[in-house]
Amino acid sequence: MTGAARGIGAAVAKRLAADGLAVAVLDLDETACTEAVTAITDAGGSAIAVGADVSDEAAVAAAVDRVATELGAPTVLINNAGILRDNLLFKMSVDDWDKVLGVHLRGAFLMSRATQKHMVDARWGRIVNLSSTSALGNRGQANYSAAKAGMQGFTKTLAIELGPFGVTANAIAPGFIETDMTAATAARIGVPFEEFIAARAAETPVRRGGTPADIANAASFFVGEAAGFVSGQVLYVAGGPTD
Repeated sequence: MTGAARGIGAAVAKRLAADGLAVAVLDLDETACTEAVTAITDAGGSAIAVGADVSDEAAVAAAVDRVATELGAPTVLINNAGILRDNLLFKMSVDDWDKVLGVHLRGAFLMSRATQKHMVDARWGRIVNLSSTSALGNRGQANYSAAKAGMQGFTKTLAIELGPFGVTANAIAPGFIETDMTAATAARIGVPFEEFIAARAAETPVRRGGTPADIANAASFFVGEAAGFVSGQVLYVAGGPTD
């Protein structure tokens, strides 16, 4: 589980641990994973903290080898690691473009490539990639939107290539979710987070913001045996229909 120290990642990690999986809580800073790991182990689950830059090929290889040694062959992968570097196109730097695409797409590619061999050997596996409603386009997020749209194409290709080996690949595309990341967005534009939430909820058919638990519920389904005939799909968890 990448990007698992907080927010959506931590919620998914805790849910999968509650479902009975041993979970590697992976993030850039290993010490930041302590809270999630402690919550899982205190609840009777099994988890370890792993620090790695998912955009670094050697770091990914080392992290996956460590997980295989300490927890067993990884047959479930949740690609959640991501960053924001929002700006209008004419202000966006090449570095901000490269970093966002690097963490989201390169990271998902490297993690999927490193873990798929374990899944193929086991003739069973689950890959769940985090996309976003921003894949449909969002002002000030040319880099993030491109990355999240790319995750959908990546997911569908994984489903085609790995399906014959018992591996499914699906994507979750969250809408507005109340996390530290969206709180930072509200702060950046100078809007109190409570007002930001209320404004987004008013635009959502179910009239509330999403929570990390909403995404964890979807991930739990995709990872479970009941979803064995579901692959290559993008599930929008956004409180209503999307265009």
